[in-house]
Amino acid sequence: CLEYFTEPVILECGHNFCRACISQCWQGSTTHCAEISDLMGTSWRKEIPRVTLQLGQILSLTPSNPPAGPSSAPNARILSPPVNVTLDPDTAHPRLVMSEDRKSVRWGDTRQDLPNNPERFDLDPCVLGCEGFTSGRHCWEVVVGVGRFWAVGVARESVRRKGGISLTPEGGYWAIRLWNGECKALSTPRTTITLEIKPTRVGIFLDYEAAELSFYNLSDDSHIYTFKYIFPGTLRPFFSPDVYGSKEDAPLTICPVIDWQ
Repeated sequence: CLEYFTEPVILECGHNFCRACISQCWQGSTTHCAEISDLMGTSWRKEIPRVTLQLGQILSLTPSNPPAGPSSAPNARILSPPVNVTLDPDTAHPRLVMSEDRKSVRWGDTRQDLPNNPERFDLDPCVLGCEGFTSGRHCWEVVVGVGRFWAVGVARESVRRKGGISLTPEGGYWAIRLWNGECKALSTPRTTITLEIKPTRVGIFLDYEAAELSFYNLSDDSHIYTFKYIFPGTLRPFFSPDVYGSKEDAPLTICPVIDWQ
């Protein structure tokens, strides 16, 4: 029929057909290809999982079966186990001040006397989480409060830490940012996001194998943005707090795992 397979089936000879098409052709005919089957043996059976996966991917892109939209934040919470993220002090810019439990970070009044180790950001106000992800599904929640300038997401573990950085997927960052009240996905080019309610809590949901990173506004359980990208290597949580707000309204705080219950 020259169309995408509908109810695809694999014959003993290894050929693929639509179930309806091959059933119609078989009426009054033999139902196997003896010569080809004898030549192929059973080695083709090893390819069934790969072929089935590829067929599923093709069918998911056809107009009759469009890709599903982002799931709701509650569903994502169920599907993705919460991660007990903590901040890595060795990566923090010298003016970033962390809480004792390393769950909260804000911009400080003065530059701290800290070693200029290779892992530390020395120009941009950034810090990474201690946890690294190379597979699986993971989620965590960040309280962004009423700050007007912040960015959260993930970063490749090998990102540049010294000098100016490029907050783009090409630079190793997948994040959203609030800048003077305007929300943008730090894609290439930037994507402006219209929000009905300004988020005070942001849910971050990573599905490494599916190559997706989704952000949700947990103030109203609405979807903010999803990056679709084949991630290269280890990813770590990324945070950049408000450098213009007051101490009270500017910190970024990672919610404890117990708050997800």
